[in-house]
Amino acid sequence: MKAILLKEFGSPENMYLGDYATPSPKPNEVLVKVKATALNRADTLQRKGQYPPPPGDSPIMGLEIAGDIVEVGNEVKNCSIGDRVCGLIGGGGYAEYAVLSEGMILPIPPSMSYEVAAAIPEVFLTAFQSICWIANLKKGESILIHAGASGVGTAAIQIAKAIGATVYVTASAGKHTACLALGADKAIDYKKEDFEASIMELTDRKGVNVVIDFVAAPYLQKNINVLSLDGRMVLLALLGGIQTPNLNIMNLLVKRLQITGSTLRSRDKSYKAALTQALKEFAWPLFKNQSFKPVIDSVYDWKEVAKAHTRMESNLNIGKLVLRVS
Repeated sequence: MKAILLKEFGSPENMYLGDYATPSPKPNEVLVKVKATALNRADTLQRKGQYPPPPGDSPIMGLEIAGDIVEVGNEVKNCSIGDRVCGLIGGGGYAEYAVLSEGMILPIPPSMSYEVAAAIPEVFLTAFQSICWIANLKKGESILIHAGASGVGTAAIQIAKAIGATVYVTASAGKHTACLALGADKAIDYKKEDFEASIMELTDRKGVNVVIDFVAAPYLQKNINVLSLDGRMVLLALLGGIQTPNLNIMNLLVKRLQITGSTLRSRDKSYKAALTQALKEFAWPLFKNQSFKPVIDSVYDWKEVAKAHTRMESNLNIGKLVLRVS
């Protein structure tokens, strides 16, 4: 099969379309003819040699796929050849064919394109896990979502609003309209505004119940400060760095705060299967009636993968970057 491969770790220009062995499904897996895949930050890190795939997963980049089932393992019971499916994988999405575990299969609604379906699994599973499973956000609570215009951020806005929460986001000014259109109650320009001061003013100094963060070190103190009593923070990335000098952690005790770091790719398959089924129950009716939608910034032919990576690393995108596999 054809796949996007690497000459060596480094720049986007090191990726090329080459030949690779077609995978074979295990008894509990299906083989999917990939029609579309989507970019994630993990892909750019893997390309640089900074995020190796988990043992046993494909070394090819790509964590989510949409396409048609062309082969079914002998233990698979709930799907058939020809079914249109999307799902989360440990690696291998930048290819003509990829294997998908039965527990992580999500059916593509009839009216949905492959490109739209490919933009769902990683960001909605990550956002759902963070908001519902870890932070346990409840109706009537408030949440601050950093990087509100990112793929996970746009999914998180929709999930939090469906729960009935008040949603605040940080994003650059040019991305505020997109966040507000998805249901965010207030967008804060992190480049020109102090989000801590803004949140405390917006909440009458009570703070928010939940924070979803990707920035890490530079935001940690302010995130602690804006959390309310019994507040919960979920850390999903380390985009701003890992060391924070002069950190004051008194409020961890005073406000009984919980801070949880989380990744999804390294979770075991049983966990990811349970998460997939929970997301399907929660969100699939909303995708079918188009209340939920993944936000897609751009769709590229997969031969233009270097352009897509460059756009992501330039932080220009609002929502997902999708590759059409031809």
